[in-house]
Amino acid sequence: MNGPVKLGNVTINTKVDGKEGAPWLVLSNSLGATFDMWNPQIPFLTKKYRVLRYDTRGHGGSDTPAGPYSFADLTADVIGLMDRFDIKKTSFMGLSMGGGIGIGLALEHPERIERIICADGRCVMSEPAQAAWDERIARVEKGGLETIVESSLAAWLTPEWHSAHPDQLLDVAKMILSNDPKGYIACCHAIKNIDYYRHLGDIKVPVLYVGGDQDMGAPPEVMQDMADVTPGASFNLVEGGAHVANLNVPEAFNAATKEFLGI
Repeated sequence: MNGPVKLGNVTINTKVDGKEGAPWLVLSNSLGATFDMWNPQIPFLTKKYRVLRYDTRGHGGSDTPAGPYSFADLTADVIGLMDRFDIKKTSFMGLSMGGGIGIGLALEHPERIERIICADGRCVMSEPAQAAWDERIARVEKGGLETIVESSLAAWLTPEWHSAHPDQLLDVAKMILSNDPKGYIACCHAIKNIDYYRHLGDIKVPVLYVGGDQDMGAPPEVMQDMADVTPGASFNLVEGGAHVANLNVPEAFNAATKEFLGI
């Protein structure tokens, strides 16, 4: 089953790769991206896994129900997809917003989760960070997603990548602009209000944190701290990676996840 999947009041766009019967791995995109952000990982991940990708509500080919959204909404979508695909238990990898969804799943649905990779993500926002999210929301409300493309590209990918991959940079910009501004804003509210940090000590499933050494959105010290307070967790630094490290340095990102995923 590929394509649209109806879950109550929202239809979620999905794509499955890999051999039938292989263990499942669910991938979750960052804010402003679609499931295409994971294209560089698919040949690597399908060596072992049957991979389910999906566009988060408000993104790509998925519906945009009325917002604002919460992480409870976003994790419920994943459980709904798992039920529709008859996935009893899965590994999960998410980046940025997707990483927060993974932490939510680990806390709220540990019986459905084998292991979690949280890449380049935060699980709580300071007051200044919340104010910055309010500013971003206001910009998009006034001027659309065009107002955040340049800043997103600067945060997601290093200047060296920009120079070396001009055509791919245009593709990433088009991916950002392909999303529904209302869905983007609704997800911004979820990220602004994320509040999982105080519960990290309760996580019972294996967790690996992964992040780019040049990530300013979720800096290495923030991710190391999350790993320190999550039982049994560790943090792998991705050399040369900015915020969307899996696109920025795919080989280094894959190497950072390889052992944990058993590939």
